[in-house]
Amino acid sequence: MTEIPRRAVHRTAKLASLPLGAAGRVAAGWGKRLVGRSSDEVSAEFSAKTAEQVFAVLGQLKGGAMKFGQALSVFEAAVPEEMAAPYREALTKLQSAAPALPAKTVHRVLAEQLGRSWEKRFASFDDVPAAAASIGQVHRAEWHDGRVVAVKVQYPGADEALLADLRQLERFSRLFRALIPGLEVKPLLAELRERMVEELDYRIEADNQRAFAKGFHDDEHIVVPRVVASAPKVMVSEWVEGTPLSATIKDGTRAERDAAGHLLSLFHFSAPERTGLLHADPHPGNFMTLPDGRLCVIDFGAVARLPEGLPHNLGVLSRLALEGRSEDLVELLRRDRFLGQDTDLDPQDVLDYFAPFVEPMGAERFRFTRSWLQGQAERISNLRGADFRTGRFLNLPPNYLLIHRVTMGSIGILCQLDAEVAAREIVLRWQPGFATED
Repeated sequence: MTEIPRRAVHRTAKLASLPLGAAGRVAAGWGKRLVGRSSDEVSAEFSAKTAEQVFAVLGQLKGGAMKFGQALSVFEAAVPEEMAAPYREALTKLQSAAPALPAKTVHRVLAEQLGRSWEKRFASFDDVPAAAASIGQVHRAEWHDGRVVAVKVQYPGADEALLADLRQLERFSRLFRALIPGLEVKPLLAELRERMVEELDYRIEADNQRAFAKGFHDDEHIVVPRVVASAPKVMVSEWVEGTPLSATIKDGTRAERDAAGHLLSLFHFSAPERTGLLHADPHPGNFMTLPDGRLCVIDFGAVARLPEGLPHNLGVLSRLALEGRSEDLVELLRRDRFLGQDTDLDPQDVLDYFAPFVEPMGAERFRFTRSWLQGQAERISNLRGADFRTGRFLNLPPNYLLIHRVTMGSIGILCQLDAEVAAREIVLRWQPGFATED
C-alpha cells in the first residue's frame, strides 16, 4: 500500500460493504435462532462482528472514513453497556492507529514539501511511523540542531479521499445511528466536511498550534508542543512522550482518571479565552499525560475560531437551567434562535429537557459515568418520551454547532475516564455569563 486508496469505485465498494455485511449478519442471525441459539447469544455475536467490520474498513481506508470513525469513538460511552463491549476495543484502535505508508512514499512527500535536500534538515529520521491517524502519520526524528521532533506527513490522496468518503458515508447514516443512540450523524458529517479544507493544509494547523503554544506557554497544567517547521503537507514540532489518554481510560487508577478529567475540562473551557480558539478534535489519541502530571495536547488541524471566547449566552443558558428559571430560559432560547418565535412549548418541558445536561455544573464535584451519559442518550432518543418531543422543536444555531459537538465529545471522554471533576469551579472561572446576573 503506497497511499490512501483514491479511486472512487474502490472506496465506494469498501464503504458499501458495511450495510451489506450487517444485513447478511441479520439474516444469519435468524437462521441461528431457528436452530436453537438464544437471541442474546446471536445479538452479542452480531455486535462483535459488526464492530470488527465497521472499524476495520474505516481504518483501512484512512481519509474521511477514518476521521469519521474517530469522531464516533468519543461517543462510545453513550452506548448501552450490553452493546458497548464489542465496540470498545475497535474504537480505541481507531483513535491512534492506521495502516502505515512505506518509507519510499514518505520520502517522496518529504522531498516534495521540504525540498530534495530534506535529509540535511535532520540529523536522523525514523522511517517506521510512531503513530498513524486519519490523514497523516507521525515519525520520530532528530532536527539538525539536536532537538527531538515529531514529523507529521500527510497521506498522498488525502484530499480526494476525505471528500469522497464523507459523501458516501452520508448514504449509510442509518447504520451508524444504530451504533450510537441519539447521535445525529448527518450534521456530524456536514461539520467534518466543512473542516476538511483547513485540516488538509498543515500550514494552517501549524499556525493554530503556535497560537495554542503561546497561550499555554509555561502553563503548570497544559503543554502544547512548539512548531519547528511547516509546509502544506508536512509539519515538524517538538517531540513529547507521555501516557496516552486511551491507556488511562483502560488501566488508569482512580487518581489518574480524575486528574486527567480535570485537566481535560480545564483545557476545554480555558483555551478560547487564552487563545481565541477551541480545539475541535476531542478524542483520546490527541491527549497524553506527561510524567510531571501535565496534560499534553496535540493535533490542531480542526479548531473553532472564537476571538471573543466562549459565547456569553451559553453560560447564561446553563445558569438559568440550573436555577430552574424556565420562563427566562425560553425567552433567551428564542432570542438566540434555539427556538422559533412561533414555537409553542411549555417552559417547564424545556427546563426538564435541559436540566439534566447542566447537572455536572450544579455540584462542587461531579462523577462523569457511562451510565449517566447512556441515560441522557436514551432520554432524548426515546420516541415516546416528552424530552424527544421537546427536542424536535429545538434548533442549534450555526455559531453553536461546533462548540456543541466538541463539548459533547469532551464529555464522552470524561465518561470513558469515569472521572470525578470539579466542573462547577472550572465553569465559574472560564465560561462567560455563568457567574454573573444579567
